[in-house]
Amino acid sequence: MIGGSAAGPKAAARARRLDQNAQITIIQKEPDLSMASCGYPYYVGGFFNERTKLLSTGSGILRNPDYYLNTKGILAKPLTEATTIDCSSKKVTCRNVFAGNSEFLVYDKLIIATGSITRMPDVHGRNLNGVTTLKSISDADFLRRVRDEGKVRRAVVIGAGLIGIETSEVLQMAGIRTTVVELLPQILSFLDTQLASLIEGHIREKGASVITNMGVTKFLGKNGSLVAVKLTNGMELPCELAVIATGVSPNVGLARNAGLRIGKAGGIVVDRYMQTSDPDIYAAGDCTEQYHLIIGRNRYVPYGDLANLQGRVAGENAVVGNEVTFPGTIQSGICKVFDYAAGATGLTEDMTKELGYDDTTAVIYAGLDKPGFMNGKTVISKMIVDNRSQKIIGFQCVGPGDVSKQVAQAAIAIQGGMAVKTLVNLDLPYAPPFAQAIDSFIACAHVMENKIKGRMRGITAEDVIQKLNRGDDMFLLDVRTPGEFEALRLGIGETLIPLGELRKRLNELPKHKTKEIIVYCKTSLRAYEAERIIEAHGWNNVAIMEGGIVAWTHSRAK
Repeated sequence: MIGGSAAGPKAAARARRLDQNAQITIIQKEPDLSMASCGYPYYVGGFFNERTKLLSTGSGILRNPDYYLNTKGILAKPLTEATTIDCSSKKVTCRNVFAGNSEFLVYDKLIIATGSITRMPDVHGRNLNGVTTLKSISDADFLRRVRDEGKVRRAVVIGAGLIGIETSEVLQMAGIRTTVVELLPQILSFLDTQLASLIEGHIREKGASVITNMGVTKFLGKNGSLVAVKLTNGMELPCELAVIATGVSPNVGLARNAGLRIGKAGGIVVDRYMQTSDPDIYAAGDCTEQYHLIIGRNRYVPYGDLANLQGRVAGENAVVGNEVTFPGTIQSGICKVFDYAAGATGLTEDMTKELGYDDTTAVIYAGLDKPGFMNGKTVISKMIVDNRSQKIIGFQCVGPGDVSKQVAQAAIAIQGGMAVKTLVNLDLPYAPPFAQAIDSFIACAHVMENKIKGRMRGITAEDVIQKLNRGDDMFLLDVRTPGEFEALRLGIGETLIPLGELRKRLNELPKHKTKEIIVYCKTSLRAYEAERIIEAHGWNNVAIMEGGIVAWTHSRAK
């Protein structure tokens, strides 16, 4: 196995369990083995203090060469770099990183797990002291020292993907004034705009700054140390620390030089068995492309869980023959953002448009993850369904509630090919400490069913804002209670008629029954009740603002 981070050790462990006689060797360029790299931000942030936990088993045993040799009978060679692969003679040339001497290792089957490399912007000054990434455990050590020493007052995180947002959180929590700079129009590109805006608003509430649609042109230094980051608009952000989190690319140099097939997404091409274009070489993890089960072609999805799953398949097939398969990915991901979580699986609505899906329905739902009397917390979900098959093809969820559970349920539904008619009656476990009687995921499916059957017309907060900006003639109806209205209102020209009074006050609605009425409440559950009442009395242009005030992403009345 070339690579000793995630996929390589997993493949080695699986191979050993299935074949106790094979000679198994792990080659690892870095000094450490089987690093929990997804845990780096949380070590930096002080969620735990023992560095060895990043390198240990669940029972606390350090995963070093002695562990692999004594426990698993696997020879692990850290600080050893594979420099060439000779496919014809089945030899790998290795070089000791410190000593510089080389050796040859022969193989019957080879597994490449060389991972990824950070996409570094071509910007002057990136070698200044204070400019770093969070890719290696040494990066994590550096940032942990920065946190513990408490000397850095200002930081800039470049890139607002998973690692960038997680890093900005832990730096801000450490008392470092943090600014996130993102080249794209929004943060967290695995979310659609409205949900990403909700996360951005939460980040700002926690004191961090976010700048989107902006690149970096220069790192400015003094006496060899960082003093500011210069943006494409000329603005200079004073800082002593800059973390580059602009994404990663597959590390395929070794494979390419060996003549293995590299795909359009930039990774090593593998089949269902994780087998490369050479039948005696397998590959797994971030160096590979993954088949996307929904769109039907390869994408690059460098996620730690996928690396482990692929490694398991590659390790088994390498020793017993091609018996098991890795079917592909639907690109499920999640991250913690202060008191919120943000997760997604399948396609976003933006992706459906890019890929040419021209017949889909999307709906936004807001509710509690468990009953209010059990201190339920809000989750805001977006479900996307293919109208032809009625199957769910995408789901996103954000909020302080149990986002992980919602996304996990959706991932199973997508991979299982479930249609809305199945989702609305899922038999999920229920008790008040854990869930609502109708789980939020099922409730979201209920809203979707109503929408695709024409029983409600939904409108997003983003569309309402666009209508307001255009000056559209519409009647905005808030059906909350007067107390709720006084405590928090949108201030967009709305009229308050509480749901309990609506039947008696229909005369206050527009005289022309074709005029557009947009109705909402806190989450728009009561808005649906109001919409049914209004339409039953002859108004025929009624829309519900999906997610209600909870999903509103713009400024509100003070």
